[in-house]
Amino acid sequence: MINYLDHISINSEIWFGKPCIKGTRIAVVDILQWLSSGMTYEEILEDFPALTLENIMAALAFVARREQITQISAA
Repeated sequence: MINYLDHISINSEIWFGKPCIKGTRIAVVDILQWLSSGMTYEEILEDFPALTLENIMAALAFVARREQITQISAA
């Protein structure tokens, strides 16, 4: 599994503290919305050349981990 901490940062000065891809202003939620709208990895990478496939995978890993923590807290 990819280490999302290598790719994602949370900085209160960028996008009000939303998790973003390091070195960009691209939020994790943006990537999720693009994927859920039907964009392919290739289309995202073409439209946003600052991103890498590893960045997209890190965004998915980050959300999966967050969901896992939410499930544990709710139990």
